[in-house]
Order: sequence, then structure tokens, then C-alpha cells
Amino acid sequence: MTDALVVEGLSVHYGGISAVRDVGFTVPTGQVVGLIGANGAGKTSTLKALLGLVPRKVETLRVHGTDMRRIPARDMVRHGIGYVPEGRHVFGGLPVEKNLLLGAYARPWDADTRARLDEVYDLFSVLRGMRHRLAGALSGGQQQMLAVGRALMTKPRLLVLDEPSMGLSPKLIDDILAVLQRLNGEGLSMLLVEQNAKLTFEAATTCLVMENGEVAMTGTSRQMSRDPEVRRVYLGL
Repeated sequence: MTDALVVEGLSVHYGGISAVRDVGFTVPTGQVVGLIGANGAGKTSTLKALLGLVPRKVETLRVHGTDMRRIPARDMVRHGIGYVPEGRHVFGGLPVEKNLLLGAYARPWDADTRARLDEVYDLFSVLRGMRHRLAGALSGGQQQMLAVGRALMTKPRLLVLDEPSMGLSPKLIDDILAVLQRLNGEGLSMLLVEQNAKLTFEAATTCLVMENGEVAMTGTSRQMSRDPEVRRVYLGL
């Protein structure tokens, strides 16, 4: 089976500053890979480089076997990548449903797309009752649900999430975790970039720890959650 994502030799520089150095990892199809680390470790730069949102150097970048090195960021969605950005970035002046429909801009408006909208509403039932409310009037947790739902409207084969737990209460983090576990149970591959190591350990199969722009540790989530150094540095235990 072709891996969902293969990355080798990824580097990012901002002027004379090296933000990411020779990073490589794989997201097997149907699995969740978590990327954790402190602020400034290079997590978001790695993610944005994968999506073509910042200049990069990369030796290998394949999504389900397709070479993505020369695919512009605007076309990533057409190759099966859904993106949930840090900070949600919903369109606050538009209703919830229009935000969702904008997520499907690369798809024809047909029965399949309408069915996908219903699937998103089934996943996030609170959004169905708010479909005509302006997205800017939603709570932070509701906006996060909307951001995930918008990405799902593309029917992605790989979902990339950047800090989905940021600013959320423990209850809402549990709700997002349940959604991610349900999606993965349905076979969706994911790359999860998070500071919340406990969420990552529960959602992901494999976990990578980034430090100073490099992958410092790799292992199963179970191994990582039991590693004394990881527990001390990232969980405060």
C-alpha cells in the first residue's frame, strides 16, 4: 500500500536563520502521525513547507505516490490534502454553511458534494443548528469544528492539522480528539502538529519530537508517553 505522505531532506531557511534542517518522516496510509515540540521547535514551519506555504528545499515529497515538490500551494487540495490551519482562520463575515461550501471550491456542486455537507453536519451536529449564523459569532471551539469541517468538505485522503487544541477548554479538546479518532477509524490518514502532547499521544499512532528544527525522537505514541524525558519536558510529569 502506498504511504499517505513521504518526506525526505526537508529544510527551511528564513534569511540566514535555519528553521528546519533535513527533516524526514512517513505517514502510513490509514494512520495518524503526531509532531510535537515546544514553541519555536520548527513544527509549523515544517507543516507550511510541506504545503508549499513557505520557501523550502526538499529531496522527496510524495502524497499517495504523487511527487508534490513542484505542486503550488493552491493546488494541494486537488491532490487530496485537507488543511486545518493554526488559529482556525474561518471567514467571520460569512455564515457557517458558506464557510463549509468554500471548503469544496475545488469540487463540482453535485449530489456527492451535497452529501458531504450532510456528513460534516452529522459529525458536528452543533454546526447544523448554526448553519446561518456568522462564523465570527461562534465560540472558539465551534470555530475549530468549522475549520475541521471545512477541510473535510474536500474529501481529503490526508488531513493536516496545525494546533487544533489551541485555546480550547479540556472538554472541547476531548471533543476534538473524539472526532479525530472517529475520522481515523474511517480510514483517514492524518498529520497532527500539536503542543498538547497528551492529545497527540491519544490521537496518533506514531509520534515525532522536534527540537531546534530537527526530529530529535521518534517512536510509537505508547513508547513516547512512557519515556521519562518526554514526560518531563513535554508533559511536566
